[in-house]
Amino acid sequence: MASILHLLHFLSIPCLLFCGFATSNQIPKPYVVYMGSSSSNGDEHVQAEESAHLQLLSSIIPSEESGRISLIHHYNHAFKGFCAMLTENEASILSGHSDIVSIFPDSVLELHTTRSWDFLTAESGMRAGPRYNKRISGSDVIIGMIDTGIWPESPSFNDKGIGKIPSRWKGVCMEGPDFKKSNCNRKLIGARYYNIQLTSNSNKTSPAKAIGSPRDFVGHGTHTASTAAGAPVVNASYYGLAQGTARGGSPSLRIAGYKACSEEGCSGSTILKSIDDAIKDGVDIISISIGMNPLFQPDYLNDPTAIGAFHAEQMGVLVVCSGGNEGPDPYTIVNSAPWVFTVAASNIDRDFQSTVLLGNGKTYRGPAISLSNLTSAKTYPLVFGKDVAANYTPLYEARNCRPGSLDPKKVAGKIVVCVDNDPTISRRIKTLVVEDAKATGLIFISEIQRSVSFDSGTFPFTEVGSVEGLQILKYINSTKNPRATILPTIEVPRYKPAPVVAVFSSRGPSQLTENILKPDIMAPGVSILAAMIPRTEPGSVPIGKKPSQFAIKSGTSMACPHVTGAASLIMSVHRGWTPSMIKSALMTTAMVYNNIRKPLTNSTNYIANPHEMGVGEISPLRALNPGLVFETTTQDYLQFLCYFGYSEKNIRSLSNTIFNCPKNSIEELISNINYPSISIGSLNRHQSAKTIKRIVTNVGLPNSTYIAKLHAPVGLMVKVFPSKLVFSQGVTRLSYTVSFFGKKAPSGYNFGSLTWRDGRHSVHTVFTVNVVN
Repeated sequence: MASILHLLHFLSIPCLLFCGFATSNQIPKPYVVYMGSSSSNGDEHVQAEESAHLQLLSSIIPSEESGRISLIHHYNHAFKGFCAMLTENEASILSGHSDIVSIFPDSVLELHTTRSWDFLTAESGMRAGPRYNKRISGSDVIIGMIDTGIWPESPSFNDKGIGKIPSRWKGVCMEGPDFKKSNCNRKLIGARYYNIQLTSNSNKTSPAKAIGSPRDFVGHGTHTASTAAGAPVVNASYYGLAQGTARGGSPSLRIAGYKACSEEGCSGSTILKSIDDAIKDGVDIISISIGMNPLFQPDYLNDPTAIGAFHAEQMGVLVVCSGGNEGPDPYTIVNSAPWVFTVAASNIDRDFQSTVLLGNGKTYRGPAISLSNLTSAKTYPLVFGKDVAANYTPLYEARNCRPGSLDPKKVAGKIVVCVDNDPTISRRIKTLVVEDAKATGLIFISEIQRSVSFDSGTFPFTEVGSVEGLQILKYINSTKNPRATILPTIEVPRYKPAPVVAVFSSRGPSQLTENILKPDIMAPGVSILAAMIPRTEPGSVPIGKKPSQFAIKSGTSMACPHVTGAASLIMSVHRGWTPSMIKSALMTTAMVYNNIRKPLTNSTNYIANPHEMGVGEISPLRALNPGLVFETTTQDYLQFLCYFGYSEKNIRSLSNTIFNCPKNSIEELISNINYPSISIGSLNRHQSAKTIKRIVTNVGLPNSTYIAKLHAPVGLMVKVFPSKLVFSQGVTRLSYTVSFFGKKAPSGYNFGSLTWRDGRHSVHTVFTVNVVN
């Protein structure tokens, strides 16, 4: 409190006059004012801080603009600060004070948009067994889902067979016109929404009232929540596709929903507020399938997710985040702070395909989710986009089915073929263009996105590769009356190979530092069946059918809740484990082989590297008994911030500790924090070997001996010392070093692994080393 009064003194009358003069022509916009770790001690202290923040605003905001003297959000539990409307000059003045860690404009974050759990179990080659079943079924782990809200009537949120709500739960079930307290139950134990959302309008950002309810009107939050923790629902399907039992990671996991987003995205300040609320409410794990655009990725202390996640981790709450959908380009991974569990996406052993039947009897099958009612009994005229171009339209645009490029009179009643030469025009836009022109269907020729089936609703659609596409175009040119039809989608079970890195999944290394491997891990995120809000838009529901309670979606948004559910499973068995121990258990037991027992691959059929898949595909049952774990402590994270270049003063405010940075704080030392993987962003081939230290904790049998096995790329000299770890009675923690010498290694990134084995466990550690001249 004294520090805030000191801040008010700092912003005295001369400063006030300057502010009024300098900001007269500036447009106020929302800023987050982050003030570090909270020392909140009850409601009275919270009210006093809020009052002080309002006084602070009144001291810098001109009296004629007193309407801006209000808090959009007030942060007071795990960390302190607020969000308010400020001009650039006002924000600049505040940033100069010692009590403020960072001030940054509120940003808009993007949504990263059954069989998957069975696939993970099957690929692990394990079953839970009686040792764990009882503890798993008795789980009281609470998951906080920060997303677009929730649809409580979904059968995935049924609480049948679930015990009483844990007494430690302090959250609420907020009501609205379409959401009552009775919508919460022993499965969905909490639901919050936020009155203010921030929307960008050209260069001006202004507050706008959100719909006053936790109800999900987008579907994203409902889908992710049911993927993580949904109750088992038998005979679930998407209009007959993907039929089976839809379920989350464990039947008795609890869900608390935090509606922080709309279809347009999520304001960073609201994400920060919902993280603070979730920690206060008593969640164990926070799941966030949301992230920044990689082109505008801020540093850690200007990133609302990174700030909130740091304080969550400090208080024993694991934060799992999607890595983004900007792949396959490198340096596109987001949510890459080391205290965040960052997830990439993969496919599972199931595909959805639709067949093109040409008038000459030839057929071509491609990925699609199409609910059309076309049959093989009737064919339709088939045309290439460039041949039905609108007047004065470049043929290039018509080939790609750009908006406005097709002539509806030439298109009506025909099946149109479009190509993928223009990556700025998505499949959805091409479909809308063709459908709006009254076409009968669309055949899309593309190699880039073929691994991810597109849901076109009831509009006939399929996607073929360039080889098949060339044959279709040859057929069009070979006859005066080319015809075709597109048959409804069928499910392809036991698809191989799987898992494969999804083409859209964002890749590492991180833009911020290459000395931490990101993404961390990979999980199913392609064509995932999960709960959905009822869709009633034209073209979304087949004739004669009711809206489906489920949908098939793809994205790292879908991968993230799989890791959340897996982490919850581990937490339910090992209640005393820290977030970093759970993270380590999942990382060191991840699968690196697919269902044909070959190394995991990417969407171009090359062997996947750690910048694409992290350490591999999650294996939840293996992670229940990892043998050894890497404990990454708060001390590690604070040293990371020192090495990254933050001031000791800011780090102390962030952590609420008297912390001293090491005298030698350089970025390359980031590789030495006790992380479950190793990444070296720069290894000079002309310099001596670089040595990395790790400490492991034995969580297996007390008397165990582990032997090291190295798998290093040709030319990179790697040594581990000692090569044997002996855990005798009373010894639970041991250290080892790994040295890397790159004189004969090829330039660029080299990938390998170190595995510790004791006959029962395989503790797999991946390393990435960038060799430079």
